[in-house]
Amino acid sequence: MPTCETCGNDYDKAFQVTMQGSTHTFDSFECAIHALAPRCAHCDCRILGHGVEANGSFFCCAHCAGREGIDELKDRV
Repeated sequence: MPTCETCGNDYDKAFQVTMQGSTHTFDSFECAIHALAPRCAHCDCRILGHGVEANGSFFCCAHCAGREGIDELKDRV
């Protein structure tokens, strides 16, 4: 059985995610998120939605980007 790279569980319903040319095996979306989701450069939370990006950094929202001095991003227009 495939083994989850995050938790080590052997699971017959494991799945693979290919990201930037590397293939990863997980037993749950929770483990995939833990391993692959980017973190906000300000508050360090996992970014599960689109988030925002500026100057090569990812943020969960425009508020966090603003706290890092990036004021041109808006959550709502």
